[in-house]
Amino acid sequence: MTVTESKQAQDAEDKIPGPARLRPNQIAILVGVAIGLVVALSGVAATVFQFHDESAVQREVFDNIPGPLKLAFYTIIPMMFVYGAVMFSYRVRNWERGGPDKRDITPKNAKARMGRLRAGLYMQTLLRDPAAGIMHSMIYFGFLVLLAVTSVLEINHQLPESLKFLHGTVYEGYAFIGDLAGAVFLGGIIWAILRRYVQRPYRIRIKSKPEHAIILGTLFAIGVTGYLAEMFRIALDGRPSFEKWSFIGYPLSGLVENLSTLSGWHQAMWILHVFTFIAFLVILPTTMLRHIFTSPLNMYLSVKDRPKGAMKPMPNLMETELETFGASVVEDFTWKQLLDTDACTMCGRCTSVCPAHATGKPLDPREIVLKSGAVMAASGSPVVSPPIGEDPQIVIAANSLFERITAEEVWACTTCKACDENCPVNIEILDKILDMRRYLTLMESDFPTELGNAYRGMENSGNPWGMSQTDRGNWAKNLDGITILDGGDPFTAEYLYWVGCAGSFDDKNQKVTQSMAKLLQRAGVSFAILGPSENCTGDPARRSGNEYIFQMLATQNIETLDGMGVRKIITQCPHCFNTLENEYPQLGGNYEVLHHSQFLEELIDTGKLDMTGAKLEERMVYHDSCYLGRHNDVYMAPRKVLGSLKGIEIVEAERNGTKGMCCGAGGARMWMEESTGKQVNVERSQELIATGATRIATACPFCYIMIDDGVKAQGMEEDQVKVGDLAMHVLEALENADPLGDRGLQLEA
Repeated sequence: MTVTESKQAQDAEDKIPGPARLRPNQIAILVGVAIGLVVALSGVAATVFQFHDESAVQREVFDNIPGPLKLAFYTIIPMMFVYGAVMFSYRVRNWERGGPDKRDITPKNAKARMGRLRAGLYMQTLLRDPAAGIMHSMIYFGFLVLLAVTSVLEINHQLPESLKFLHGTVYEGYAFIGDLAGAVFLGGIIWAILRRYVQRPYRIRIKSKPEHAIILGTLFAIGVTGYLAEMFRIALDGRPSFEKWSFIGYPLSGLVENLSTLSGWHQAMWILHVFTFIAFLVILPTTMLRHIFTSPLNMYLSVKDRPKGAMKPMPNLMETELETFGASVVEDFTWKQLLDTDACTMCGRCTSVCPAHATGKPLDPREIVLKSGAVMAASGSPVVSPPIGEDPQIVIAANSLFERITAEEVWACTTCKACDENCPVNIEILDKILDMRRYLTLMESDFPTELGNAYRGMENSGNPWGMSQTDRGNWAKNLDGITILDGGDPFTAEYLYWVGCAGSFDDKNQKVTQSMAKLLQRAGVSFAILGPSENCTGDPARRSGNEYIFQMLATQNIETLDGMGVRKIITQCPHCFNTLENEYPQLGGNYEVLHHSQFLEELIDTGKLDMTGAKLEERMVYHDSCYLGRHNDVYMAPRKVLGSLKGIEIVEAERNGTKGMCCGAGGARMWMEESTGKQVNVERSQELIATGATRIATACPFCYIMIDDGVKAQGMEEDQVKVGDLAMHVLEALENADPLGDRGLQLEA
């Protein structure tokens, strides 16, 4: 649903008679008012009832604090909670500007959703980077325990004498836990200060702002003043022996026990401690510190009702009456995409894994989030602070996303999804980029010139290279037993082998197609191909924003497949695999789709593909395809297939699996020139060569082209480093074990 439809739906909803529903921003205010009332009423109750614990081992609440200061405490703190809630509600009101996004909790997604929330609350995702994860955990859990310690003290304060529990050994344990939590909290803060201002990692250094110093300074002050207030309180009480359980406050109290002005110092430190907490409540909703709330909320809501690799669906462009497509203004994003911008922790993990950024391109994924949030904040009503402080010379005059984001940034993306995968709070960066591409392409025709040729090729010839469809099956001319069906023929084979454009027309990838066909024949698999009746799946069009061409191609393919009765598909291209499996269902095309690595793994495991004697005395490294791995979580199948070869030594590149680096061809960049910075495929090829491997295995036609070109650019010949699809390596190993080789297979056929 687009903005226009969203507004119409909202207008219709507003006209429905009955009690008005509370909006999220109103709920935020009510929560703050409720907390404020609880705090205020606790002060009233304590004053009215004045319950007192007569135990010898206990702590007197507000001891040495005059009545006017207690009144100020129970007046100002509730007001600050309400203030914080109102300020936070302004941000929530900004999220409400976005369109609908179905993120309801259902029996089907409840487990995954609670798992994401638990991961956020337990800091599990931050621990992917152990140093940063432990540091954040120290601050986060230390603060939570300190908050719990304070809350327990206040709860005990309200209870009648017979119900009070914070005395004796319970109090001693309480004091120990409080001092331990404070030490952990302060240790984390000091670590964070050293990391940001002394160690200064690149991704943190380039985004450090004054507000980081304010946040760290405020948190540091809370911890220090807490210990100072405790130090003077214990000294003022005469340093009773049971306070030794306050293992930091007690030794410190010995330094000041002989001061004649202990009462005044204690009151001063108490006031200062309260003021630091008030400062915390002030900056909480107005600085990046808000991610304490927004990040876990964002993680809880991150489970989508569409597959991981699928783009957001759009209405039928041939029938819709919508006037605009994609995202150009804040309101074109969904409310969840806008929440993303306030959930960002500015950690830069997305930046650190972006292949475009690493090779000098204008794209920084973190900036996409922050710039979108800055436009949202500046164009809201009322205006709120940006996600992070910006140069005052930057002026945002409208709600247009392109006030801050350039087309060059959007087009530099390879859609590898590394940013989404590495984000510790599940921000969906790629969706934003792809939505903006849709606007640039469909509404402005603002796309790289080279894409024009690919669009014309897909629209007129059914493939981005503009090759004649009659040549699609030419790769099979010298192979026996390949059944080529016409689009109107009934489908009698068990599997359709979806070859794809690269596998049909690219010289290198035709070898992959032939190798896979021979492997299927060896395994006795019943399969057929479409040849000229197969069109491009539309992936390059959709990833570059041209939904019109995607829908045209997808509709034709679905009509062909459904008309023939196709149900099972094998494809060697992860882009075809992702589109057929995850996106065609949006248009009514539902099939059982397997990537060739998955199918080969199945054939080997079941013994249908006999690997006896298959051997390669080589050192091999596997390059992860982004659309197979991060988009579809297929990591082990290719490795298991390669691992079935005897004599092979498999090594891993420095970046592999979920952290693997893109080849640079995804997101239709296969058809765009790369003229800025270092070429992505060269960067990746150098990393693969550095493993000392004599063979590089790929599982994607684009990866094969890019990595092979990158290796050759380093002056490596095939006898030094051989690049090939895993099907090629497997077939070569099998033919080496077969004295008759390929000729023997054809004689059997």
